Amino acid sequence: MDLKNIKTLIIDFGGVLIDLDRQRCIDSFVELGLPNVESMLDMCHQHGFFLQHEKGLLTDAEFRAEIHKRILHPVTDEQIDEAWNRFLVGVPAYKLDFLLQLRQRYTLYLLSNTNGIHWQWALEHVFSYNNHRVEDFFDHIFLSFEMKMIKPDLEIFHQVIADTGLNPAETLFIDDAENNCRTARSLGIRTYTPQLREDWRTIFKAEVMCS
Repeated sequence: MDLKNIKTLIIDFGGVLIDLDRQRCIDSFVELGLPNVESMLDMCHQHGFFLQHEKGLLTDAEFRAEIHKRILHPVTDEQIDEAWNRFLVGVPAYKLDFLLQLRQRYTLYLLSNTNGIHWQWALEHVFSYNNHRVEDFFDHIFLSFEMKMIKPDLEIFHQVIADTGLNPAETLFIDDAENNCRTARSLGIRTYTPQLREDWRTIFKAEVMCS
């Protein structure tokens, strides 16, 4: 892949940086007694009140309240959070090291469909790697639940461009969902869609690659 003119990278979180386990999350909610959860959870795009949570239309407390209403026996907020966070497996250390290398060569943005519960888990368990903070890895972070916008909608990409002033022709967007990449390409942004658990470092020049 020719990246000669690329100056800016926009990187997705789920499926690109962090490994996901949808079935583990579903099993945890089923064990709690939440009905119809499988129909609401997808690897890339959620549905129902899970989608509202991701778009910031439900706060964390309101999201938990929706689950409490649907479960016919008492469960704690901590049990709900634990089941929801079972979706997240972790980020391999080599990817975090590589982000630090990429930031020396590119302007780096994170653009993620996520929610407050998952993001807090990530801050505590992922981006604290080697005593770092999340700000060490990215120049700016765009999160759906804060923006009240969601990929693949066009408006979230327009907002990123407006907030950063990036040049789409000099930007590469890395996202594991083709629908998200299709929207980015419609704005002139180059895209790469890695496969499941792909080591996407290989698209970069050898001198950027980790040893």
